[in-house]
Amino acid sequence: MLLASLSFAFMGGFVKLLTTSMPPLEITFFRNSIGVVLIGVTLFNNPLKQIGGKPLLLLFRGMIGFLSLLAYFYIIAFIPLGEAVTYNKLSPIFVALFAYIFLGEKLSLWALVGVVLGFVGIVLIAKPDGIAFDLYSLLGIFSGIGAALAYTSIRELRNYYDTRAIVLSFMVTGSVVPLVLMLLTPCVPNPKLEIFFSSFVMPSSTDWFYILGMGLFATLSQLLMTKAYELSYAAIVGTISYTNIIFAMIIGIMLGDSFPDNWTLLGVVLVIFSGILVLYRKTK
Repeated sequence: MLLASLSFAFMGGFVKLLTTSMPPLEITFFRNSIGVVLIGVTLFNNPLKQIGGKPLLLLFRGMIGFLSLLAYFYIIAFIPLGEAVTYNKLSPIFVALFAYIFLGEKLSLWALVGVVLGFVGIVLIAKPDGIAFDLYSLLGIFSGIGAALAYTSIRELRNYYDTRAIVLSFMVTGSVVPLVLMLLTPCVPNPKLEIFFSSFVMPSSTDWFYILGMGLFATLSQLLMTKAYELSYAAIVGTISYTNIIFAMIIGIMLGDSFPDNWTLLGVVLVIFSGILVLYRKTK
């Protein structure tokens, strides 16, 4: 899990480098396209084994996963990498809430305390003006919520679909939708939502290196994380996964991010502690 967290942080570093020369929508396209190719190769020797029957939920998982990733890549361009990862790591907190709301799972007192601490941590990181969060904070929180919704839907989908089909629903959606949006961009006069509409930028030779690094580290992270959950308890692996924030902060500072202030650091600590609390109590 340590290696998976480090790989995920490296992926974020490559994304941050790419945001200086191409839009987040295009980066999302390349990120998912590489995954489609890698998973698609496995289908030749090992076809899907599933019963199906939940196409709308599968489509929802793909779309919400794509939107969450797009929001995550977008904020990486404008805020420190460590803060962007912290927002994304809110997902365990929201998973606990959504599992309680949609799946009827119990929410213990300690898990509830963890949820509250997580929200306090986000307020310290975002530093809202009064009660208003800025765009990047809202998108960061959405990236955590979207990831949580995707993970919650997987709990139901895994009873009907092969794991690769669930992953492909996300990656195919994350490849096709950005491609369509980029093709439609010239037809949209003065688009206000640059996150959704941006013209394709031909990558330079350096960009292709970054794209390859992003795809390889993203895939490596997924493989290592999956293996970690196979070998140990979810609470232990989930706890170690929060080292991703520390690795991302270090890589971000190396790429030019400013060092976080004391309030931001306290917020990060609260988010990490809240996530660990939710994961531990849930496993118990």
